[in-house]
Amino acid sequence: MGIRRVALGASAALLAGAGYMATTWYRYGRTRAVPSGDELLDRFMPVYEVRERHQTRVRAPVEATFAAARALELNRSPLVRAIFRGRELLMGSSAGAARPPRPFLDEVLSLGWRVLAETPGREIVLGAVTQPWQADVVFRGVPPEEFAAFDEPDCVKIAWTLAVNPLGPDESVFRTETRVASTDLSARRKFRRYWAVVSPGILLIRRETLRLVKQAAEGGWRSQARPISGRATSDISSFPHDRS
Repeated sequence: MGIRRVALGASAALLAGAGYMATTWYRYGRTRAVPSGDELLDRFMPVYEVRERHQTRVRAPVEATFAAARALELNRSPLVRAIFRGRELLMGSSAGAARPPRPFLDEVLSLGWRVLAETPGREIVLGAVTQPWQADVVFRGVPPEEFAAFDEPDCVKIAWTLAVNPLGPDESVFRTETRVASTDLSARRKFRRYWAVVSPGILLIRRETLRLVKQAAEGGWRSQARPISGRATSDISSFPHDRS
């Protein structure tokens, strides 16, 4: 009976996974390209095939939340490390040498991503062109003034943001948005297949990012806003900002 239940559970999981991939493949490119209110991101990719937007409410001011996002060390997360390792196994890529954790933005810039635009203390937009269906993926930065018009064959362009909006003096919304556009039909076909398989892991990473930024921002802000001599202080000048 136990073996039968395990077999049934495994079959259900396989069917669910196959269903998800089929649905993702079918819906690919059906995202409506409508103005998002994010003028920086719209400037570089107004038309796209994939759009993923996630956000979370944070009980910390804008400055503290944005600082936490910039300083995030994503590869400290066991979940994120497991997803990256899973991609290596799935794609047959060579395992990279282990590197010590460092701020997320430092990490992605070292991989080839490039800052396209920034509103200091509020939002940063990064972009790269790549062929993510390759086993050992390479990201190539493109100058901001060339990114929107880039059309080299057999590539996809990816632009994404880290952004914070205020809800009040001590609350904010942290959001991240990712957009993808292919440069030709060949790239579209390849990325469509790739996205159908890997998107669950990528979406989990986005949600883990929200959780970690919220945790770091709220924890850091509470430690800075402790009551002192009967008064609460909200001096954010000593909050740990970007260490790059």
